[in-house]
Amino acid sequence: QVQVVESGGGLVQPGGSLRLACAASGSISSIYAMGWYRQPPDPEKERDLLAAIMSDDSTNYADSVKGRFTISRGDAKNTVYLQMNSLKPEDTAVYYCQVVVGTLSPLYDYWGQGTQVTVSS
Repeated sequence: QVQVVESGGGLVQPGGSLRLACAASGSISSIYAMGWYRQPPDPEKERDLLAAIMSDDSTNYADSVKGRFTISRGDAKNTVYLQMNSLKPEDTAVYYCQVVVGTLSPLYDYWGQGTQVTVSS
C-alpha cells in the first residue's frame, strides 16, 4: 500500500505565495509520475490537473497556472513540491497530490487527502 500526504495549504492574500509539499511512502516499486490537482469550491467543477512531473523530471502545466506555479522534486524522489506565486482568488481550492506507481503497465495511482488553499484579502 502507498500513503500520500500533502501539506502546506493555508490562507494567503491575493498576490502572495504558498509552497505545497507531497510525500509518498509505503510499497513503492517505481514512481512513474507525481502531479498536483485541485478541486474548486463549486461542486459542479471537476478536479483539474495543474502540474505533473515524470520519472525523467520532465514537467507539464495547465495553461491556468503556467508561469505562476512550479512543480519540483525533492532530494528524496518520493517527494514533490508545488511553488505557487501570484496567487489569485480563483486559485482557492482543495489541492490534491497524485502519485502514479509502476513503470509502463500496470500503473496504479494513489491520492492524498487534500490540503485547503484559500486566497482572500
